[in-house]
Amino acid sequence: MSLVSAARKAAVAGIAAAALALGMTGCGAITTGNEAVSADGFQLADYIQKRIDDGEELRIKLSYHDPSLAFATPITAGMERAGEELGVDVQLIGPTGGDAAKQVAELQTAIQQKSVDGLAVSSASSDALKPVIEQAYNAGIPIISFNTDNPDSQQMGFVGQDLKASGQAQAEELVSVLGEEASGKVVVFSLDTGAGWSHDRFGGFEEGLSGTDLEIVGPVNVGNEPNAAYNTVESTMAGQSDVVAIAGLDCCSTTAAAQWVEQSGNTGKISMVGFDLLPQTAEFLQKGVVTFTISQNPEEQGYQAVKTLVDFLTEGTEITGVDTGAQFITKDNLGEATVEG
Repeated sequence: MSLVSAARKAAVAGIAAAALALGMTGCGAITTGNEAVSADGFQLADYIQKRIDDGEELRIKLSYHDPSLAFATPITAGMERAGEELGVDVQLIGPTGGDAAKQVAELQTAIQQKSVDGLAVSSASSDALKPVIEQAYNAGIPIISFNTDNPDSQQMGFVGQDLKASGQAQAEELVSVLGEEASGKVVVFSLDTGAGWSHDRFGGFEEGLSGTDLEIVGPVNVGNEPNAAYNTVESTMAGQSDVVAIAGLDCCSTTAAAQWVEQSGNTGKISMVGFDLLPQTAEFLQKGVVTFTISQNPEEQGYQAVKTLVDFLTEGTEITGVDTGAQFITKDNLGEATVEG
């Protein structure tokens, strides 16, 4: 047995004993290889324990719901930084175009082939991924969610932004910008209104505007193809009047809507707010087209997803999740922010 494995087992034993003594039912799962000691019954797969005991390089995969999105670039950077620092083999996988069925099939293959020692997933569809998350968990593969939460699944933790809280914060800051007495329409766009992350963030946005005289229109689905997204924004806005603000719930709907604001001559007339800090978003902030955007630190999400799994496997550190926070970016503090992509 390796020294790392021995240390991990000793740490795990201490945590497990304390948990049992207190009669707790913890959120995280702790294992000692062949013996499940956590209240929720997780048992590490024998093949993973053997790889740890033999000192083999751990294989951590992050399954992102659409690697073709610009947001995947900083996630990959954080993942690779963690891989280098921690000495593990890391890989970003996922279906181009956000196909949930393809994401599930890819994960099932990795589970069946035992080609992964730890998984982090960002769901294309929360409902679609619940069964495969359970499958990984039952197969003894530590599995967490990152970027998009799946709280009703058997994930062992979540690394990312509190989506509902971030949506509420966006709305409350928008009210601050417009003034509490403001009235009119706020049009909301999302690249995927059916996704769990979009639903959670919009739910928070609704709460943040409750009690105001602002009327929400949407959310309107724009998809992730730039030209199609812009056309959807353009056609939606053509049918609206008395619009005082537009809110994007993600990177791509934000840039599409901001492009429309600029090209339609509404800069300074309609408040444009959104999420993420792609290079194009930074340009819109600099021009005054976008009032503010909220960064969710995707590079840190990639880094912490890997670190959380590695710490669990090598040290027995309980998985409790990591909140990567929300940072408001305006033209004034743009120079201090990290562009995401």
